[in-house]
Amino acid sequence: MNRIGVTGHRAIPAAAEAHVLAGLRAELCGPDGATHVLSSLAAGADQLFAGLALTCGAELTAVIPSGDYEACFDNPADLARYRALRAQATREVRLDFAHSTDEAYYAAGAYIADHCDLLLAVWDGRPARGLGGTGDIVTYARARGRPVTVIWRDGVLRG
Repeated sequence: MNRIGVTGHRAIPAAAEAHVLAGLRAELCGPDGATHVLSSLAAGADQLFAGLALTCGAELTAVIPSGDYEACFDNPADLARYRALRAQATREVRLDFAHSTDEAYYAAGAYIADHCDLLLAVWDGRPARGLGGTGDIVTYARARGRPVTVIWRDGVLRG
């Protein structure tokens, strides 16, 4: 089984979007693409990854960080996309956190890193802005010897 997980920024600058989409497509839809993917379905990179993976025929495991996870979606369109992707998941893992905290997000990212063969990081290379951010999960995965592929357009920083 080729299991690919994702960690990534919630906001992808327009200058990086096409590059990120092409990089994800190459990893997910190529001849060695994923048969199974893991994502928390957060806005931004997670949703982009999950939608593309499903289009390419992979099965999705939704890793839900907390009981009130839906409350963290500020944008109604992001919440609707989350619900639609979650409905297409073949498996759901709900972590034992009542509330959406940095610790819950870190635990979800660590779960994904621990259960994939490859972690894709839609990441500008900068430190995380809070516990559980992309930089933290990349550090976690690398410390455990998990292969990490960074997908980002050089010279572009997130907002």
